[in-house]
Amino acid sequence: MSEPASISSGIAQRYATALFEIAKEAKDLAALEADVALLDAALAESADFRAMISSPVYTRDAQGRAVAALAPKMGLSAMTANTLGLMATKRRLFALPQLTAALRALIAEEKGEVTAEVVSASPLTEAQKQKLAAALKVSAGKDVKITAAVDESLIGGLIVKLGSKMIDTSIRARLNALQNTMKEVG
Repeated sequence: MSEPASISSGIAQRYATALFEIAKEAKDLAALEADVALLDAALAESADFRAMISSPVYTRDAQGRAVAALAPKMGLSAMTANTLGLMATKRRLFALPQLTAALRALIAEEKGEVTAEVVSASPLTEAQKQKLAAALKVSAGKDVKITAAVDESLIGGLIVKLGSKMIDTSIRARLNALQNTMKEVG
């Protein structure tokens, strides 16, 4: 991990732990989980939002005003809005992507869930996701939440990452293995 990424992760982990403990104490983890989803969506969809949190051009005051204006419009809870406001005054908003990742991990751990990253050649249906989650639950011994992505270069099959395990059943991987075998023979 590079040094700036490590610093961002460390900063984000401290804020995430504090925010998680506040939400847990207030018995409001559902609101925190909803806030994380809203922030992830904003980060994914808005280039302006990503620029605002990461650009040094914006002053602390400008970031603080932007957060104060955006939080109610996004529907963020007061605890999350206050945390973002504090991060803005400390010039720490650049760590927001790492903050949401850390919060997702803390919430999943509290709920006894693990997250499986699934990459497929075409989008999975809800029924397929549920069936895959049930099969992975048997293996993991915990509830499994599926994070799905699409990579058409796989041709077919799946790549499943569950914790430190990775299962690659894609046709691309099989073709690569066959190509390597052919090289060894010839």
